Amino acid sequence: MDLSESDKALRIGVDAGGTFTDFVVARGSDIRIFKVFSTPADPAAAVLDGLVSLLPAKPDVIHGSTVATNALLERKGARIALLTTEGFEDVLAIGRQTRRELYNIFVERPAPLAPDGLRFGVRERILYDGSVERPLDDAQVERLVQELREANVEAVAVSLLFSFANDAHERAIRKALEPLGAPVSLSSEVLPEYREYERTSTTVINAYLTPTMSRYLNRVQDGLGKSPLRVMQSNGGAVQAAAAARFPVRTILSGPAGGVVGAFHVGSAGGYTRIITFDMGGTSTDVALCDGNVTVTHEGDIDGMPVGIPMIDIHTVGAGGGSIAELDAGGALRVGPQSAGADPGPICYGRQGKHLTVTDANVILGRLPPRFFLGGSVSLAVDHIQPAVRKIAWARSWPLEDLAQGVIDVVNSNMEHAIRLISIERGHDPRDFTLFCFGGAGGLHAAELARSLGIPRVVVPPFPGALSALGLLLADARKDYSQSLLVPAQGSERKIQRALQRLHRSGYRDLRAENFKPDEIGHRDFVDLRYKGQSYELTVPLTSTFVDAFHKMHQRRYGYADPSKPVEVVSVRSAFYGRVRKPKIRKAPRARGKARPLESQDVYLEGKWRRTAVYDRSALGRGRKIYGPAIIGEYSATTLVPADVVCEVDATLNLTLTLR
Repeated sequence: MDLSESDKALRIGVDAGGTFTDFVVARGSDIRIFKVFSTPADPAAAVLDGLVSLLPAKPDVIHGSTVATNALLERKGARIALLTTEGFEDVLAIGRQTRRELYNIFVERPAPLAPDGLRFGVRERILYDGSVERPLDDAQVERLVQELREANVEAVAVSLLFSFANDAHERAIRKALEPLGAPVSLSSEVLPEYREYERTSTTVINAYLTPTMSRYLNRVQDGLGKSPLRVMQSNGGAVQAAAAARFPVRTILSGPAGGVVGAFHVGSAGGYTRIITFDMGGTSTDVALCDGNVTVTHEGDIDGMPVGIPMIDIHTVGAGGGSIAELDAGGALRVGPQSAGADPGPICYGRQGKHLTVTDANVILGRLPPRFFLGGSVSLAVDHIQPAVRKIAWARSWPLEDLAQGVIDVVNSNMEHAIRLISIERGHDPRDFTLFCFGGAGGLHAAELARSLGIPRVVVPPFPGALSALGLLLADARKDYSQSLLVPAQGSERKIQRALQRLHRSGYRDLRAENFKPDEIGHRDFVDLRYKGQSYELTVPLTSTFVDAFHKMHQRRYGYADPSKPVEVVSVRSAFYGRVRKPKIRKAPRARGKARPLESQDVYLEGKWRRTAVYDRSALGRGRKIYGPAIIGEYSATTLVPADVVCEVDATLNLTLTLR
């Protein structure tokens, strides 16, 4: 994998995870990776420490960040207020009638990010068609400004009824709020679509995250000096840091999105276009299904709060190398979602870790050779594990190998469930896909997961432990635009085209402002459709046969379709792309001779210790075959090849594991 010789600019992808911050550095025909421990208390510190030696070259930096995600999940965002149409102040608290746990009478909704005393009704009313029924009460808005000042709010969300049809009142309120000096998020800019609950929730989340994300990005940009900074969005495209700071809700899946983009791009180059991506890092596992393309959804949910912005359809579970093993209240072994993180980390990191983790279990079972861990730059404290485990009261009575195998079995079960959710439960047969495995811990679990799911093949790409960072360099710039219409699909062609023209003007203007040339800008149009009377819709590409495409998608998703029923256009969407230069993936020459192991060691497999060959991946060329059991080590990850699996290095240097 290399760049064309004409592209000599230094480009750096930085993916800040919960345990490690990964760097991919590309210049000319050279690509290299390195990792540093993350600094959860100050995420920018790890990013800047890793970049410090590269800054004199003024690189282009593309960043995948978990700052917005963590601030939301940990409730460490800003003190915010919500201004909404009078009578709708409690829409966040009321939500929808649907329940995540249907039979749990004790289930609790997450507390609104804008608390009771900071949700204000504004006297105004705009109707569904954009007409003004009740003008904005300017005097009341002036009084609200003073109340917000006395409440010491740090940001304000404004979500008025039907503002997607007419945003005049929201813009007037923002003008009136200027003396506060606090950032203001308008629903007509964040999510100009109908459904007041989802639109309000998304706008409130954006306001909640804006101060935190702005401070973080400003600090990183100050550290970079004049080097340009772009940030990955949840939709799989990057934007300038200023845009990310203004709309941080669009970066909630920033890091995982880079992984899916990287996996699909690298997989497609190797001939794998139907893949299930499996990204197992230090804190969590992210899975996604790509059936010929990267799937983007508009119905996201973060910790029980709806997020209506476009995001890659990714499912996340708390299962990673640092996931902590413990007993639950019923005495059953549980692994995750709590993680040991980067500090102290697993016991084997030698940082006074006191909890048994998945990484420790793999070390106990001989599956993680210390010589390959970060290229040997960090010594694994293997001898610390057994004494530490014996100090854990619940673990003392277990034979060490059985305990470690139990941890692996439980975490594998958690990850298998996640893959079933995004495949079988959505009408896809996993046997028709390739499991595309990456992340520092993924290669140790992928083959066993594939066997459980009936997946015939596992692919481990080059740089697996830093593929998400590489994906940042493979991602185009992307901006999404939408407008709700609520018109019949037949006979509304003019309304659809007029709405698209407005979206296109915004798309071209915004990407030209980011210095993309006209021939570097492209777009794709979509429509949200439903049968008249339905409550939810499906998104299909806007073509001359979009109604027929909707019927076919409805049949696949729900098992039935009715072409005789009228179809309604709920919203139109346009995704604009600014094309960037990408690392090129080239075929490697065929290697000569047989693969030779570096050494052998005992590995606990299928309930017994087996002597197992250990290979250095950097010495494996195209065409080399390895028959399991074997371990393949490299700087950023380790791959386990079980006894009934054959591993072959393909033309683009992927490890292809075929299950027999």
